[in-house]
Amino acid sequence: MTDTTAKKDVQKLQRAIVDGLEDVKAQDIVVFNTEHLSPLFERVMMASGTSNRQTKALAASVRDKVREAGFPKPRIEGEENGEWIIIDCGQAVVHVMQPAIRQYYHLEEIWGDKPVRLKLGAPKPMPASAPKPAASHTDSKSGKTSARAASGTSRQAGAGAKSASTRAASSARKPASQRSTSASAPAKAAAPVKSAKSAKPAAKRAPRPASSGAAPRKQAASTPASRARKSPGA
Repeated sequence: MTDTTAKKDVQKLQRAIVDGLEDVKAQDIVVFNTEHLSPLFERVMMASGTSNRQTKALAASVRDKVREAGFPKPRIEGEENGEWIIIDCGQAVVHVMQPAIRQYYHLEEIWGDKPVRLKLGAPKPMPASAPKPAASHTDSKSGKTSARAASGTSRQAGAGAKSASTRAASSARKPASQRSTSASAPAKAAAPVKSAKSAKPAAKRAPRPASSGAAPRKQAASTPASRARKSPGA
């Protein structure tokens, strides 16, 4: 193995460890180059966790990331306690500690001669078997079509509701029209009162016989007078 390939492997391992620490929100991540201090490992890395649960999760995350990168399974010590966990990854050693323990032992004074610059929050490489934007695009298209279909059905339902409401309103208005027609019917029935006018001539014709009877009375009255007048002359 040449020096260039060895350096690439160290950088790859370093990146995998940092990704594992960032996934569980590790605090104060630092990396030191220890090639000149020890032939056993080339990197010493430190990170802090706020609780035993977080430190254990950080150790598990680093172990999984290292194995996914193609390196052997690391050895872990101190996981039961959780205050200080050491992860031996071969070419790199990771110390995951709680803030009080880290401040007390202050390992930066021992291994911190050559700090290594890190790009925290660097974009992670996308896996080759994950080209799923097209599927999401088709899903979005299908979502749009389904939304349009839903809007069309809602419009049809609204139109049906409007027609039903108009029909109900028209049917509700019909009794009023029937009432108006029924109210106007008696007015037409009152029209035969006009026949009373035709009855008036009958009332006028009734006194005529009396006038005809008065004429004989006058004749009867005039007959005695005429007789009296005729008698003196006689």
